[in-house]
Amino acid sequence: MQKLLILFLLVISGACGKKEKPQEVLTDAQLSSLLVEIYLGEARTDNIPYVRDSAVKYFIPFEQKLLKAQGVSEAALKSTYAYYIAHPKELERVYDSVIDTLVLREQRAAKVQLEVIKVPLKVIED
Repeated sequence: MQKLLILFLLVISGACGKKEKPQEVLTDAQLSSLLVEIYLGEARTDNIPYVRDSAVKYFIPFEQKLLKAQGVSEAALKSTYAYYIAHPKELERVYDSVIDTLVLREQRAAKVQLEVIKVPLKVIED
């Protein structure tokens, strides 16, 4: 009985203590930036006319190049995913940031398109 009580107390104390992220795990900002680029890459491949199964052919090289450019190894990416899956509140903050960034970019793009449409055409008269 005492062993169970000690084990229970150890589990509770371990669960209550704030654990720091392992060093190889990306920060919230790093993961958010990476996910934004991944989603933008996926959106670009969605616009390519091809058989849906061929998406992997286009996307995997893009993802590998992106990870290399950001200095993120496959192992670090897997550790990061595992960490954030185990910490859903932190993952929610990351996705809030991703959504905010994508919405802001969409608004900026719409504004630029609107400004381009409003530019009056100049008639060249000679």
